[in-house]
Amino acid sequence: MIVGVHGTLETTGPDWVHVRVGGVTLNVSIPANSVSGLGAIGSQVTLHTHLRIRDDEPVLFGFTDPASLGLFGMLTAVSGVGPRTALALLSSLDPSRLQTAIVSGDVAALSSAQGVGSRTASRIILDLKGKLEDAEFADVGFSEGTDGQVIAALAALGYSPAEARAAAGAPAVMAESEVDDRIRVALQQFATRG
Repeated sequence: MIVGVHGTLETTGPDWVHVRVGGVTLNVSIPANSVSGLGAIGSQVTLHTHLRIRDDEPVLFGFTDPASLGLFGMLTAVSGVGPRTALALLSSLDPSRLQTAIVSGDVAALSSAQGVGSRTASRIILDLKGKLEDAEFADVGFSEGTDGQVIAALAALGYSPAEARAAAGAPAVMAESEVDDRIRVALQQFATRG
């Protein structure tokens, strides 16, 4: 199994790159929103990879961080979600937004990815909502800074990590600049739901 690639970036496409490793150039499918962040042609890149064999043809999927690779693996384990659909989701939403959408049950956000309908989005939410509360993914996107403080405060008040992350990522909460104001708005949203 090829679990990582480190080499020279030779060519880029809309959702793929060519990376030269030694004397071999590999074609790696990556999320479309990751292509521009890899740097200029000729720069050194490191990708976390997942190898899939499709119709006897190997396809290498690459990600710039372990969280994206982990989410890719979880998504492809959902019935009816193949690697291309998982890649489309990670192209449409960064890992923290994707996790928040799943935990908060945001079918519309998941359906915004190409090829993902509301039925598939609902199945992803049903299958992965509980699994994303695992420690491995608990800090994706919100490990420190203002968001981390909001999540820590909400968790201290008794909300689950998933509820706290979802609340911290809500647009009304994100619109506030001060931590205290974000916590206040998050608590107001919990109150109106309950």
